[in-house]
Amino acid sequence: MAKLFQKNQLPHFHSTRDTRDRLDLITENVPVGATKLRADRIIYHPGDTAARHYHKDCHHLFCILDGEGLIHVNEGSYRLTPGMVVLVGPDEVHWFENDSPKNFTFVEFWAPPPHETVWVDPDDC
Repeated sequence: MAKLFQKNQLPHFHSTRDTRDRLDLITENVPVGATKLRADRIIYHPGDTAARHYHKDCHHLFCILDGEGLIHVNEGSYRLTPGMVVLVGPDEVHWFENDSPKNFTFVEFWAPPPHETVWVDPDDC
């Protein structure tokens, strides 16, 4: 059976590191019963960056919806624009940066949901 949720029914979190915000789509906080997939929508406001990190046990997929920004990975940095998809593998260090004057929005999926996220610099979370 299909489940419909209004935006205001989904958990919404704001970063304590900067102004990023996250809307849970498929998590333990949204009653959909999914156990092998996790997803949320992230908005990076101008100047926002994430801390360098990696996930030990999952693939991480990003679907870019709006704006543009950078993903930094082991191999280098890549400009992302709407319609692009990025796949980051287990143990691959990554982080995002919005170096543009507009919001940078994407949906991220984890398969399976991560059991452990490792922060490269624990003081920069």
